[in-house]
Amino acid sequence: MRIIKLIFVLIIILLGASFAVLNANVVQINYYFGTASMPLVLLLLIVFIVGIILGLISLSLYTMKLKHQNAQLSHRASIAEKEIFNLRRIPLKDTH
Repeated sequence: MRIIKLIFVLIIILLGASFAVLNANVVQINYYFGTASMPLVLLLLIVFIVGIILGLISLSLYTMKLKHQNAQLSHRASIAEKEIFNLRRIPLKDTH
């Protein structure tokens, strides 16, 4: 299994290197504050990394929201369990 993972990683590296060689052209990027020239591969890498960072930020915000909801629900459940325990301790009175 370890050899298969190593072969897979090597194939991915070779594909990435061949992609970089095939797309070594310099492109000009026009943005609001000016322009810049850089290789297409570098531009794609920067955009990919920025996308990963933005995805991780949004994922962490969503995870924090879910953890907060989980804490609230756990607190409600503990209150409900305490109430059920207290209701079970109350003796039943038969009025017949």
